[in-house]
Amino acid sequence: MKTKSLVPFFLSIIFLFFSCQSKQEESQTNTDIVIYGGTSAAVTAAVQLAKMNKSVVIVCPDKHLGGLTSSGLGFTDTGNKSVIGGLAREFYQRVYSHYQTKEAWLWEKREEYGNTGQGTPAIDGDKRTMWIFEPHVAEQVFEDFIRENNIRVFRDCWLDRENGVEKQNGKIVSITMLNGEKYTAKIFIDATYEGDLMAAAGINYHVGREANKVYNEQWNGIQTGVLHHGHHFGNMNISPYVVPGDPASGVVPRISPEDPGKKGNGDKRIQAYCFRTCLTKVPENRVPIEQPENYDPAQYELLVRVLNNGWRETFNKFDPIPNHKTDVNNHGPFSFDNIGMNYDYPEATYERRAEIIREHENYQKGLLYFYATDPRVPAEIQDEMQQWGLAKDEFRDNGNWPHQIYVREARRMIGEFVMTENEVLGKSEVPHSIGMGSYTMDSHNTQRYITPDGFVQNEGDIGVHPHQPYQIDMGSILPKQEECKNLLVPVAVSSSHIAFGSIRMEPVFMILGQSAAMIAAMSIEEETPIHELQYQEIKTKLETAGQVLKHEATE
Repeated sequence: MKTKSLVPFFLSIIFLFFSCQSKQEESQTNTDIVIYGGTSAAVTAAVQLAKMNKSVVIVCPDKHLGGLTSSGLGFTDTGNKSVIGGLAREFYQRVYSHYQTKEAWLWEKREEYGNTGQGTPAIDGDKRTMWIFEPHVAEQVFEDFIRENNIRVFRDCWLDRENGVEKQNGKIVSITMLNGEKYTAKIFIDATYEGDLMAAAGINYHVGREANKVYNEQWNGIQTGVLHHGHHFGNMNISPYVVPGDPASGVVPRISPEDPGKKGNGDKRIQAYCFRTCLTKVPENRVPIEQPENYDPAQYELLVRVLNNGWRETFNKFDPIPNHKTDVNNHGPFSFDNIGMNYDYPEATYERRAEIIREHENYQKGLLYFYATDPRVPAEIQDEMQQWGLAKDEFRDNGNWPHQIYVREARRMIGEFVMTENEVLGKSEVPHSIGMGSYTMDSHNTQRYITPDGFVQNEGDIGVHPHQPYQIDMGSILPKQEECKNLLVPVAVSSSHIAFGSIRMEPVFMILGQSAAMIAAMSIEEETPIHELQYQEIKTKLETAGQVLKHEATE
């Protein structure tokens, strides 16, 4: 049985009509701050603004708030948890409170849940925080934030990226959606993964990897021959050709025949995307893995060769979350990352993005189905995969498939301050901290190519760990003043490709969203442009709000 497409909120973008909908009263046309986007950063920004008595609306293409945090990424990339403060920490405290109730444990006894997180405990009882959670729980926490603070949200609203941004004297005056709905404000916040408002406002940005020489880095640019993490073919010496060893026979699917480029040079390639699927083995809560549309087992020929080489790590990143579910991530040389199939996504039209998302969905569903049904898969792996299925009580309105694709990287603004590996690794000073990060500079693979020796190899997967948490500069969320005077960008931040590999973690986005909101509110209160605010005043208010701006202790 073939399944229908399960990304309706994107595939409905046929431009016949668009409807901005809200369950609350219709939006005012004029407000203090407009937040465009529905990510976790959008929610923390809106909550902070509401707490400061500023009028704010969230206008977003999404139907579900929270971005990846509520769309399957429940095995949180925390890093050093001591530097996660403010509303971000409150989010994880609310998750903790939820799982203290008996009602939260429907498919598993609380005492049987293993307390395993991303290199740290999932639950910190003394701190009353929990870092691992189910998607629907995260979404409910975000919706509680919205409801408690009376924040108006206008969902399924798509920015007119061609003509929808009106600017006067270096400031955005209004933004208009494809359905003609207009929003005016004093300050705007772009909280999208793609940086769509930022780009439509004429702000300079970068897509892809900068050459190492641009910012005097080591780990940016093309990294042929650098094999971190284990998401590569190592010394398997697998042929990329349809007839092994015969280039004339053609290249098997999912391998690029193009030259990978020179090590250290820049390119337009970006980190691979995937969906963070939520699977379960509980029969009563399990939806069987079905054949997706346009299923083609030939797309997984390379996986067969990997398995024939003895690789047996298929389930290594079926990370456990509560109630006998998983947050499934990419692992190994051929896995859920759809390498090389997203290069045009950041700047693509809405229609083209929908096509890319659909292709990723079919690829990933097809991979699950292939594992479960193809006779070439080793029996012990196939028997295990047949026990898994989509969690029936997650993503109920989307066929139990995640709402949001994992946009690990898209546009990155070139702002007042560019974060690079030098700041992340502590080699360069950060003068105006508005939050901290600590996770590994983690870039997923960007291409799969043919080596000079005639074998297949992955490239772009880098993992370099900072020795201690690092500060994130205020200028990284500010466009250059001459480009725009009233926009803040806490997600598509100003950073190099490799620095973004660490900054891109969801807790950091929540932190930066709150800090962006504080700057916006202060600008309105003091009647001072965002670029001209006194940093010491910002610092004091951020710390009062619980933000951690300097590393002093570990957890």
